[in-house]
Amino acid sequence: MPRLGLCPAQNLGMAEAMENFVASVQQAEAALRDLFEPTPLQRNDHLSAKYGADIWLKREDLTPVRSYKLRGAFNAMRKLVGPDAPGHFVCASAGNHAQGVAYACRHFGAKGTIFMPVTTPQQKIQKTRVFGGDAVEIVLTGDYFDQTLAAAQAFCADQGASFLSPFDAPDVIEGQATVGLEMLDQMGCAPDLVVLPVGGGGLASGVTRYLRQLAPDTEFAFAEPRGGASLQAALQTGAPIALPAVDSFVDGAAVARIGALPFEHLSRFSPDQVHLAPEDRICGTMLELLNAEGIVLEPAGALALDVLADLGDLSGKSVVCVCSGGNFDFERLPEVKERAQRYAGVKKYFVLRMPQRPGALRDFLELLGPDDDVARFEYLKKSARNFGSILLGIETSDPANLDTLVKRLDQAGFAYRDITNDEILAELLV
Repeated sequence: MPRLGLCPAQNLGMAEAMENFVASVQQAEAALRDLFEPTPLQRNDHLSAKYGADIWLKREDLTPVRSYKLRGAFNAMRKLVGPDAPGHFVCASAGNHAQGVAYACRHFGAKGTIFMPVTTPQQKIQKTRVFGGDAVEIVLTGDYFDQTLAAAQAFCADQGASFLSPFDAPDVIEGQATVGLEMLDQMGCAPDLVVLPVGGGGLASGVTRYLRQLAPDTEFAFAEPRGGASLQAALQTGAPIALPAVDSFVDGAAVARIGALPFEHLSRFSPDQVHLAPEDRICGTMLELLNAEGIVLEPAGALALDVLADLGDLSGKSVVCVCSGGNFDFERLPEVKERAQRYAGVKKYFVLRMPQRPGALRDFLELLGPDDDVARFEYLKKSARNFGSILLGIETSDPANLDTLVKRLDQAGFAYRDITNDEILAELLV
């Protein structure tokens, strides 16, 4: 039956476009085999037992550049290069897209100019340089990505080069859709549910468009970081809009405005299908996968796994989660652990007023329980004052222990302030 509002001719055109898209994705997937074999689709026993379902992980963190971004960059580039014209490609990125473009440039022998913010960690700059070798030049400019993007686009126009968007281009979306093709081939059947992380929307639009044709009964759920919910905002308003602020912690998916072209393909979904992952909770998911399974994921790579807890009863369902990337700098591990502990409620920070008298510290220490550990203690005795302030960090094994400690502080008459969730004070003091 034709969709409401579409005449038969329009439906025929849509069907033809879908068939062409599927054929193009199949060609892209065949070409990709020059670079790497299909990434694994692995049933995860730990998560399957946890949710009473068959949970499968599509391991895009195991591509040569440890993210799916190589697919789109390679596919867009292969259509523009030739034996006599390897071409010149430009991109702006602080992470996975830059590495994908660099790798593809070296593969094709093309020239690449990659613009990265000055604030990009050295680890990411060095990896991009290694993947690209002599084929790429890295230009560090701008403190913020918007400044970097503007510089890249101006350079591209001046040089007559080809700009490679990370998500807002047909050939890029087509390349990312190969994730869905591999998924179906590897499962041998259509899953009940596919959970997709969303940043700019290239991966989500490509996979949903491909599966719409070949697995029409498969349902979808989308995962965005709470501090960068550009798809949900676009679905609520009916068009892409720029978020007023973005939390950059989930750097692989922290996008202020979803791509216009991806949104054309994602606009048929409901805002209720988009699930927002708190940044601190994502940290706990990263640690869970690292400790239980030995899987290293970056924050964006853990998005789809993190929202499993928000999807209701999954009992008996086959669920595929796309792990989009594993470019994690282990220097960030202490921060990830810290944020996970705060979210779980087993670590808190207080500013405590301590009487400046002998024995006051001993009185406080006697209030601690057997599982309470002092993780931070900063105190400077000040002359001519009755009280001094202490920055206090407490770790414990159970959130209830901290509730008990607070009651003891109240009963003992200590004045304190819980600054755990006070972003301004915590950023200044912790």
